[in-house]
Amino acid sequence: MTDQLLTSKPENQWQQADKLLFWAVLGLLGFGVLAVYSASASMAAAKEHSTEFYVFRHIAKVVAGVAVIWILSKVDYHLYARYSKPLMMIAVFSLFILLVTGGSGEKKGAARWFEFGPVSFQPSELAKWTLILHLSVLMSRKSELMDDFKRGILPLLVWIGATVMLIALQPNFSTAAVISAISVLLLFIARANLKFLIPVGLAVIPVAAAYVMLSPYRLKRITMFLSGHETVNYQLAQAIIALGNGGFFGAGIGQSKQRDFFLPEPFNDFILPIIGEEYGFIGVTVLLSVFVFIMIRGIKIIKRAPDLMGMYLAAGIVMTISFYAFVNAAVTCGLFPTTGLPMPFISYGGTSILFTCAAVGILLNISKQGTEPIIVPDEEEAE
Repeated sequence: MTDQLLTSKPENQWQQADKLLFWAVLGLLGFGVLAVYSASASMAAAKEHSTEFYVFRHIAKVVAGVAVIWILSKVDYHLYARYSKPLMMIAVFSLFILLVTGGSGEKKGAARWFEFGPVSFQPSELAKWTLILHLSVLMSRKSELMDDFKRGILPLLVWIGATVMLIALQPNFSTAAVISAISVLLLFIARANLKFLIPVGLAVIPVAAAYVMLSPYRLKRITMFLSGHETVNYQLAQAIIALGNGGFFGAGIGQSKQRDFFLPEPFNDFILPIIGEEYGFIGVTVLLSVFVFIMIRGIKIIKRAPDLMGMYLAAGIVMTISFYAFVNAAVTCGLFPTTGLPMPFISYGGTSILFTCAAVGILLNISKQGTEPIIVPDEEEAE
């Protein structure tokens, strides 16, 4: 059974990769370069750099990301099944070392990075994508054990729990929450028995509540959001002003005012308000529509995946990109509590762009090996 689940087609029988998905991602990366340049120029100049300082660094990461997409689109995704467990162990170990050593110091009250000269590495990004890969492999191998808690579900929960706990302790609540949500959805797609998942979920609720309540900062953020007064959050208030300034058509490329020392670090997690100010409601709508398009193309790849591993892996990739995009948009509009999640392919960053591009490369390889839509039989038919 395992061999059937993890066997690839001969390479000469592969189809072409999903070109529309590739061009959509490439378009977002290119637009991200323009957005980062506009949002970062004033800050770069103020720090006695050239106005192109941040955008040149961003371009280097985008070029590397495109190369990663191209390379991994040609690598049979079944190969990763052999290495998913060692990679998962490395990811968890790197999170543990980060927690023990504090990494390269705290930023915004959290230790989330290792720095090696000009290069920074965020272990949570490796852990996030490696967990999706490893869960996909395990669920495909244990597809007949999703009704067995000890042999089927417990090994999955151990990896999920270890990853989420170590990320939450950085502390990085938003990433831990998103990873938890995606993992649960993957278990649901794999038809894990709900009589096991529901009690586990209920047990996690008081733990998550205690995690929030024990931190005055997190508790204040949640209570402010629930009371409708999170606009006292300076960063969010400036983001809303930027979106308002943009109106329907925008102020024009490079004409943002909020980027000039009003909105903190406008080229990172809060880059969308700058885009909204310069390109208006239309620009933001077009941008989010591209993510919807990517999600639709991803769903088609999921349906045509040649095996369970491909289906679960594609689902995890598509859900992660979609979650990050729309949660980031909701946060910058004040619809969700403020978090530190970047806008995929757009926000300035290194580890995030490279790993997300790697995931897209894997998704394109799955699309190459696609077949007719997978029909998962009902339980009665399976019996």
